[in-house]
Amino acid sequence: MYKLIRFFLFLFSAETAHRLVFSLLGIYEKLPFLQTLLHRRYSRTLPVDGVRLWGLDFPNRVGLAAGLDKDAKCVNVLGSLGFGFVEVGTLTPQPQPGNPRPRLFRLPMDNALINRMGFNNEGGEAAAKRLMRRKNRQVIVGVNIGKNKETSNTEAVNDYLQAFEQLYDAGDYFVVNVSSPNTPGLRDLQGKEPLLKLLQALQEKNYSMPVRKPLLLKIAPDLSEGDLDDIVDICLESTLDGIIATNTTLSRSSLRTPATKIEKIGNGGLSGKPLTDRSTAVIRYLSQKLNGQIPIIGVGGIFTAEDARQKLEAGASLVQVYTGFIYEGPGLIGRIVKGIR
Repeated sequence: MYKLIRFFLFLFSAETAHRLVFSLLGIYEKLPFLQTLLHRRYSRTLPVDGVRLWGLDFPNRVGLAAGLDKDAKCVNVLGSLGFGFVEVGTLTPQPQPGNPRPRLFRLPMDNALINRMGFNNEGGEAAAKRLMRRKNRQVIVGVNIGKNKETSNTEAVNDYLQAFEQLYDAGDYFVVNVSSPNTPGLRDLQGKEPLLKLLQALQEKNYSMPVRKPLLLKIAPDLSEGDLDDIVDICLESTLDGIIATNTTLSRSSLRTPATKIEKIGNGGLSGKPLTDRSTAVIRYLSQKLNGQIPIIGVGGIFTAEDARQKLEAGASLVQVYTGFIYEGPGLIGRIVKGIR
């Protein structure tokens, strides 16, 4: 059934198809009985699939990665598809339109996407209000935060602090995104000194709040082993709760898509099947270095239960999907949940 739906959606540009799907999901979001029908159709979660992490009870280990529901408009309906948790964003303190279109591209020959969205979102306050209005608060929600494009790296800390404060009451855990390749200079914040400064400032604010929220860092797959060693040191020093490995890659190696098409598309982060092995390798390296001190969420190129299992065996505690969800449809979630059981 989904193959037919995908055929229809792939007749449109990637971003147009996304808008069409979210228009439909928006209807389901307002009608709980439709969510119940989706849950009965797609959820394969059993009590044995649950895991407790950071004081949160995840129904299963399979989550939706940030980037699909940027503005937290369809959290409940996405949860009804069987996800154990849903991560929204990336959200910035001020609304921004993102990069010019076209900015999202499919590579069907590679089961991949290239995006240069640029943190397009309606701002932290709008998302917070939307999340706080939810009647069903059972879905675990992660909030992915970033800085506005016009904010310099020297002032970036203020943006992250503002976004964290705006969304504090609405999120179950928070993710610091300094690894997107689509905001100029953002990845420079992964350097040891600026990253430690940023995370320590956020943790200081976090500890001052009535209840401390789990704080995670999302990293790029393009980091060297030396860079990853620095990440480990920084996370331990700043008492971070978790790492999400990994974001999209700048690499274009070993793609089946013709080079002429790749050149025409231009800049952007690559996600999907070409990222599978690299993200798993990063997870394994981090896990060995951390020796279980900090949990890892594995993401990147998960299209099957075996892909997810490999990331769990490499050291991840949870996994997330995005591009695989686009190509395989909602049935993928249940297949992974059952497959890793």
